[in-house]
Order: sequence, then C-alpha cells, then structure tokens
Amino acid sequence: MVFKKSSGWTHEEVTPKEVYFNRRNFLAAMGVAGVAALAGREAWKLATPAAADPQAKLPFVPGPYSTTEKPTPSSDVTHYNNFYEFGSSKSGPSRHAGNFVTSPWSASVEGEVKNPRKYSMPEILKLATLEERIYRHRCVEGWSIVVPWIGYSLSTILKLAEPTPKAKFVAFESYYSPAQMPWAAGSGISFPYVEGLRLDEAMHPLTLLSVGMYGEKLPNQDGAPVRIVVPWKYGYKSIKSIVKIRLVKDQPPTTWNNYGPSAYGFYSNVNPDVDTVPWSQRYEHRLGQGLFARPIPTHIFNGYGDLVASLYKGMDLRKYH
Repeated sequence: MVFKKSSGWTHEEVTPKEVYFNRRNFLAAMGVAGVAALAGREAWKLATPAAADPQAKLPFVPGPYSTTEKPTPSSDVTHYNNFYEFGSSKSGPSRHAGNFVTSPWSASVEGEVKNPRKYSMPEILKLATLEERIYRHRCVEGWSIVVPWIGYSLSTILKLAEPTPKAKFVAFESYYSPAQMPWAAGSGISFPYVEGLRLDEAMHPLTLLSVGMYGEKLPNQDGAPVRIVVPWKYGYKSIKSIVKIRLVKDQPPTTWNNYGPSAYGFYSNVNPDVDTVPWSQRYEHRLGQGLFARPIPTHIFNGYGDLVASLYKGMDLRKYH
C-alpha cells in the first residue's frame, strides 16, 4: 500500500549516501591534527567509494506500506539520534558508538510461548525475505524523519514462537554494557532500556523487525544490529539493539513511562491533542529542512490511522496515551 503525500509537506533533495559518507571520511582525515601524519594518498583512499564495506550491503525487495515521500538524507538520520546509552545529546551516539561490538549477536524470544529459543543474527537475517519500507517517524521533541528501513514484520518471529493464550503483551530489552556504554551513567534514566507493546500491536504487519536502512546494515548509532520500528508511535517506542523479546500476560514496564508516567504513556501513539511535557505535539519539523522550514501539522497515528485505528476502538486516547 502506498500513502498519498499530505498537503503542506515539503522535502529537500537527498544527498547520495556514498557521497556524504565519503566526504565526511575525507574531511575527518584532513582536518584532525591527530591524524596529520596520514599521507595525501591515504587520505584520498578514505574519500573514495572503494573504501565502503561491501559486507554492509543488504539484499531486499520493495516492501508494502511505504510512503511516497522522499527519505530524509541519511546524513541527518545517522548523526541526530536518541540513543541514551551513548549519550543524551543528539550528536553523542554518532560520536561514541563507533566501537560498539555488535558481532556475534543473539536475541531470545521467550516467556509465554510454546517454542522459546535464541536466534543468532545470521538466523534472524534468514527468517524471511528482507523488505525495504519507507516509514515516517515522529519524535516527541517535535522533529520528524522519513527512513527507508530494511527488515520484515515482527510477527514473523512471534508466530514461530507460538504465543500461548496467556500472552497479552510483548516486552523488549536492549543490550547494555557499562564498559561499552559509559555515557549512559549521566543520562538520568535506568538501564537496560526496556519497552513494550500489546500483543496485537506487535503482531500488526506495520511493526517491523529492522536490520538495516538506506540499503545497508544498521549503523551502531541507529540501533545495530537489530531493532524494532513502530511508525505510528513516538520514536522512543522503537527500541534499539534488542537482546530479548519476552511475551508476558501483564503490561510490562517501559523506560520512559517509568521515568515520567504523566508525560510518557505506555501506548505513546502519535496524537496532536496530547502534549508531552514540555513539548506540544500539534506540529513537527522535518529533520534536514532547516530551522525556518514551515511546520507540518501532526497527524493522528502519524498518518497511519487507516491501518491501525481499529486497534484502539473504544479507547480514550487521552487517557491511554
């Protein structure tokens, strides 16, 4: 399914990914005094496309549910992040996550299931055909992005686990290592980072188990090597660097709801009528369009209402926010 572009939404041209990253590598090699010993030939090698890691590429097919909007430049999406394990500033994760060890990696599916097991990353990659889905995203701070994610519906792995009748919710847990993530100590939140969805939300085909973006494996600062993407909810629900998926009978605790329950509800559906202190949710600004770009009116469920509104029929969306 393809979504029509909403009126008033504008987009800037996308800088080719290989040009952006190679330019950054070249400038870093030439501009930092500590690496001045690099010969000109070696610095030029950093700036050439041949320096890209061929193992980072992922095969995929065009997936369903993509928006027709142009993706946000990858330079913005990979250098303006919320990943508190690597610092609470937006630039911290891209600066600090470079040495994060993501291989080998495994993630378990457990709890109220008939077939609990632990999956290695090669197994996760082979469970289903990888799809590229271009999703809109909304952050509580007021900025939004459009990202071409690579992955498949989370329901694929949940169905293999065979939830028992007691399973009503899905709890997620991120990897946490104080040795690899010393910046987390000053973030003000507890770790490991945890999130949760109602089972029917987790089983919805829009909910993505993502292993890549922009045609390649996930960068460390964007949740490598495997994360969840839930496009009709605020960004903090799309938990990064997952090590545990647990099906449970009771609503699980979640990091931001624990931190500020009045501001960060368990459901966290994008809703222009429910503010998240201290931010209004009525408008958003598209990342990469500059400070003076026209604000975009926020759409209920981030514009995915025709697909997900039925999940919340009869619920008070101000109470269950």
